Amino acid sequence: MYQALYRKYRPIIFSDVVGQEHITNTLTGSLKAGKTSHAYLFTGTRGTGKTTCAKILARAVCCENPINGEPCGECESCKTILEGNTTDINEIDAASNNGVNDIRDLKEQVSFLPTSLKYRVYIIDEVHMLSTAAFNALLKTLEEPPAHVVFILATTEVHKLPATILSRCQRFDFKRLEPEVIIKRINYIAEKEGFVITDGAAMMVASLADGGMRDALSILDQCSAASQNIDENIIRDVCGIAGNENIFALIKAINKGDTASAIQTVDALYRNSVDMKKLIFELISCYRNLMIIKTVKSARELIVCSEAEFSELSAMADAHSLSNIIDALTALQEMAESLTTSASRSDVELVIVKLCSPELASTLSSLKAKVERLEKTVAALSQGKAVAAPVATTPTGTSKPKTEDIPLPDAPPPTANEPEQPKAVSKAAPTVDDGEPVPVAEWPEILEILKLSCPLMAGVLTDSKAYIGNGRLLIDSQLEQFKELINSDAKYRDYIRKAAEQVLGVSYNLGPYKRPVVPNEGGNVVDPLAEFAKSLNS
Repeated sequence: MYQALYRKYRPIIFSDVVGQEHITNTLTGSLKAGKTSHAYLFTGTRGTGKTTCAKILARAVCCENPINGEPCGECESCKTILEGNTTDINEIDAASNNGVNDIRDLKEQVSFLPTSLKYRVYIIDEVHMLSTAAFNALLKTLEEPPAHVVFILATTEVHKLPATILSRCQRFDFKRLEPEVIIKRINYIAEKEGFVITDGAAMMVASLADGGMRDALSILDQCSAASQNIDENIIRDVCGIAGNENIFALIKAINKGDTASAIQTVDALYRNSVDMKKLIFELISCYRNLMIIKTVKSARELIVCSEAEFSELSAMADAHSLSNIIDALTALQEMAESLTTSASRSDVELVIVKLCSPELASTLSSLKAKVERLEKTVAALSQGKAVAAPVATTPTGTSKPKTEDIPLPDAPPPTANEPEQPKAVSKAAPTVDDGEPVPVAEWPEILEILKLSCPLMAGVLTDSKAYIGNGRLLIDSQLEQFKELINSDAKYRDYIRKAAEQVLGVSYNLGPYKRPVVPNEGGNVVDPLAEFAKSLNS
């Protein structure tokens, strides 16, 4: 039967354990001096070597001929333990044996002498899963066990252990493995197994493992089954992740407020079977890297990536404010905390839309976005630029325009001498002149917001344009459905007005925009649309 890589290459002596020298040196030193404790506690994140070291320690304390605190591997005791042919070494999973009756059974067993070894060793994995009653039952035995018993407790959540248990054990804290240590081990195993892994792929595996060697070897095992030549594309496909290239593109679109591009990127990743929950955590990781670059001088030491990726991250950090990065991290972490086992595409799209348009969220960040727009408007006023007057507020708190919206079908046409190519409106402060109307450059952004509040209106406004003139937002749409809809109910006007206010920072009254008419060669005023209609009929 095939043996998984993390089992095949599990260390059998302390010197084979990598990245935990502060623990292995202490254990071998105490064993060499003959100072065997009655209870040990190994704590740390998953895959860092807790159970591995517990098994090595069990062999070392029972070894007949230890070598510098290491098990010799040649004596009868070492061979018996390695083959699993002894009842003196007991591994207990506290996750499934966590009741008080299980501990009472254990208390009865410890009174018996070992059958073939020097000690009876009890390795209790995930010890934090024991119930309160079970901890109380274990307490006295753990404090004063028989001389022939050694307890080794292992846990990933040491904070859940009672202080009375902690005080009775020698505690060893296993730390996350450095990326360089994981990469070196990966390359060693790849060479032994006869497959090739690129430097970029090895670095990606180390990043995904998050300091855990077992996770790294599990990923390597899975990828080696897919191909004997492992590169970044293999890692992305097998692990169902987006990868830095797509994450960078997504964050750049978010920073530009380009909702359409961001959503299209998410859709492409979804179609390629990228795990949406992993996508959230990849975004969190990338924004974390941007935050580190913005706040730490020696940021390179804290980020696991290639030099090319770090250069791109640095450029992205320059394009972001620290405030925007923190707001994005907060929104993504709130989303991650609300998820259970998986995330749907709509979950990701929701948070992406909020990140692209912070003013849509009912949070502090949305208020900050609105304040920034108001500050831009005030700055424009200080430079002498005119802005449209805001709508009046009635005593009841409802918004009411100072002048009524102009009905679209009955609006008077503009004069013949209006220019055909007016100047674009500045996003910082939309101007309002009494003469020529000016285009609203932010109209596509307004339509994106309108899609959320009133999809029907957004649909009929597809391919439309908007202008500002005479203190109003003038809408250029030739669709009869639009004219009928907007004049049928005042709520449709409110939807447009509110969407425009979120983007432009000013509430406008609405009106129609009629395209200018120009004289022909004979000096007569000709409507281009009418001329085009005649050409179709002729």
